[in-house]
Amino acid sequence: MSTPHINAKKGEIAETILLPGDPLRAKFIAETYLEDPVQFNAVRNMLGYTGTYKGKKVSVMGTGMGIPSMGIYSYELIHHYGVKNLIRVGSCGAYHEDLELYDIVFGMGACTNSDFAQQYQIPGTYSAIASWDLLYKAKKVAEEKGIDVHVGNILSSDIFYNDTPDVFEKWAKMGVLAVEMEAYGLYCNAAAAGVNALTILTVSDSLVHDVKTTPEERERSFTQMMEIALELA
Repeated sequence: MSTPHINAKKGEIAETILLPGDPLRAKFIAETYLEDPVQFNAVRNMLGYTGTYKGKKVSVMGTGMGIPSMGIYSYELIHHYGVKNLIRVGSCGAYHEDLELYDIVFGMGACTNSDFAQQYQIPGTYSAIASWDLLYKAKKVAEEKGIDVHVGNILSSDIFYNDTPDVFEKWAKMGVLAVEMEAYGLYCNAAAAGVNALTILTVSDSLVHDVKTTPEERERSFTQMMEIALELA
């Protein structure tokens, strides 16, 4: 049953999975929140675990950085392991002046500068959007927990160090809230397969206010995002 990138047996991965980019964040989520977590993957050190949360089976696995990496892992999880609900939990850079460090963003839609959707040979520009079912449930969970969230469009960029540093202003002008690097690929793969996907992000830095968190804070302090995602299992 194993793939070139995931060494798990059939049934070892739950239908609902949390997908942080950082495999150490996956390890942290498993050890902090899951009961009886069992590691199902360590290929390329992309750690993956399955356990239970409030009695429900749930998995968590790292995806690495960028749409190509997310594209590989999400495809294999969907088509080889039968995953039905894929929830990206990651960090983002704020494009909107109202976003502060640690604010939560739900990616209702994802713009991109990637050619990932070209594979589908669609005669136009594909708008990648989240699953309404997961988005609706996540918003309700946030409200019940008293957590303020921002819901809107995000940018999945292929570029981290941009040679045109002020290009973010053009995206911000169009209402894009924040930038990350994986959601568009996840949404495309999920849509093509008819399964559910959602991206939940925590603001780790701001291109507007020039502030940022440390790698340690990003790995261990984004607990509200994780708790919202786990309630969707």
